[in-house]
Amino acid sequence: MTEHDRLKSIEILLVEDNPGDACLAREALEESKISNQLHIVEDGEEALAFLRQQGRFSTAPRPDLILLDLNLPKIDGRQVLAEIKSDDDLKRIPVVILTTSRSEEDVLKSYNLHANCYVTKPIDLNQFLRVVRSIEDFWLSIVVLPKRG
Repeated sequence: MTEHDRLKSIEILLVEDNPGDACLAREALEESKISNQLHIVEDGEEALAFLRQQGRFSTAPRPDLILLDLNLPKIDGRQVLAEIKSDDDLKRIPVVILTTSRSEEDVLKSYNLHANCYVTKPIDLNQFLRVVRSIEDFWLSIVVLPKRG
């Protein structure tokens, strides 16, 4: 990653209905070495509206990375993932599944829908913070993300 890339802010969309987990993710990402803007939506319907810049999200930025919970109200994360990966404008955005589900069926379905990785949320507070920081270290420091647009 070049110095110019390091100075550019990374747009992250967190799709999470648990306010506690959203707060912890925000806390972990605020300590990031990489400048980032975290946008949080609480259900799958809002996630798709954000990504398609519809309604109150008409000026939403295109995310560089999506952190997606599977168990969401309205439209669940599996459906959101399927919509993202079947949309030519969205399918290149990396999607990290960040969920409490340890179900082998969910893991397989997520990868079959082209999730970029699957991470199970730990119950322990410090472990959760460590997991979010490791996602951030990998996806924002090591990986080359596609340019927006």
